[in-house]
Amino acid sequence: MSLLRTRRFLPLFLTQFLGAFNDNLLKNALVMLVTYRIAAQTGENAQLLVTLAAGLFILPFFLFSATAGQLADKFDRARLTRIIKIAEIVIMLFAAAGFALENTWFLLFVLFCMGTHSTFFGPIKYALLPQHLQGEELLPGNAYIEAGTFLAILLGTLLGGVLILQSGGVWLISSALLSVALLGYLASRHIPPAPPPEPALVINRNPWRETWRIVGFARADKRVFRCILGISWFWLVGATFLSQFPPYVKDVLHAEAAVVTLFLTVFSVGIGVGSFLCNKLLRGHISSAYVSLAALGMAAFGVDLYFASLHGGASGLPHIVLDLFAIAVSAGLYIVPLYAIMQHESEAAHRARIIAANNVINALFMVAAALFTLLMLSFSFTIPQVFLSISAANALAALYIRKLTHL
Repeated sequence: MSLLRTRRFLPLFLTQFLGAFNDNLLKNALVMLVTYRIAAQTGENAQLLVTLAAGLFILPFFLFSATAGQLADKFDRARLTRIIKIAEIVIMLFAAAGFALENTWFLLFVLFCMGTHSTFFGPIKYALLPQHLQGEELLPGNAYIEAGTFLAILLGTLLGGVLILQSGGVWLISSALLSVALLGYLASRHIPPAPPPEPALVINRNPWRETWRIVGFARADKRVFRCILGISWFWLVGATFLSQFPPYVKDVLHAEAAVVTLFLTVFSVGIGVGSFLCNKLLRGHISSAYVSLAALGMAAFGVDLYFASLHGGASGLPHIVLDLFAIAVSAGLYIVPLYAIMQHESEAAHRARIIAANNVINALFMVAAALFTLLMLSFSFTIPQVFLSISAANALAALYIRKLTHL
């Protein structure tokens, strides 16, 4: 817990936590408002709008990551963080107006703006860790960030759905969004100065050309690039499981909606447990020693989840919960060293741009997850079979990730 008492880490942790919380507070409030109120009143296709919302949040990572990485290498990262947090407050004022008007298209624009906010903050937060932390602190720092991020995702998702459907929910959610954005800005003011590694950098205004260029920076170091692919695989697996929880609970387990909340909670807590377990096992040493084993754990418990799902109903629920928890623990153990290695091994002058390249590839893998899931479902795969397929692919990924230990 010593890191959480330092100015070098606590303000960044709080800024990241509050930002992730607000992202998901806004996203789920919008999804619930569209699904249960606006679509019913206007006759719009709720499923289409929800899918569009997910796409609009990811789109900025393709459009602006290259620019975000350049800015984070050229300017003081602490100052950039404060500017981004001021922008978040403005975005939340727009969100409040959108919720008051119950204007779906304006709210989708706001969600795109929030995705842009996250795109510009992403390279900064991961580049700040190795800049402010000592070598042995980098692994626990990443463990705290990953555990905190998934806890923020869980809390934001749950609270967004609860608040917006209350009487006066529009004002409750608007107040919450603005309050969290203000707290995030206040936290960012305490981040220590972070001088840029390349202040003379000339910004390339062509995002497509620069995107190829930053991916080239990442590919130049095989170990770093394999870490990026491994991180992106984590987000592909996570996106597949999280997106399928609602239909899995409803159509396979024939359980109540509260079970979806249970699964989200178990998954988020499991990621946190795995993150801290990783730090405990490695004792602060940056190593990929347990990464391939963790990938095999995700695969093995995913296969077991498939067989547990065949029983369906409440009788198999404890078994399924244990499998999901074990998958999430394995995922936490898997992801933390990969982030730490990527940060530690990447060249300081290009670090933010390499992290931006990681964000682009992460987004590509998440889009691929959605497309492959849709393809499997269109070929009459059941959701347990989707989980089985991704688990089998995890075993192959474990063999690839094992190459990290030989570089």
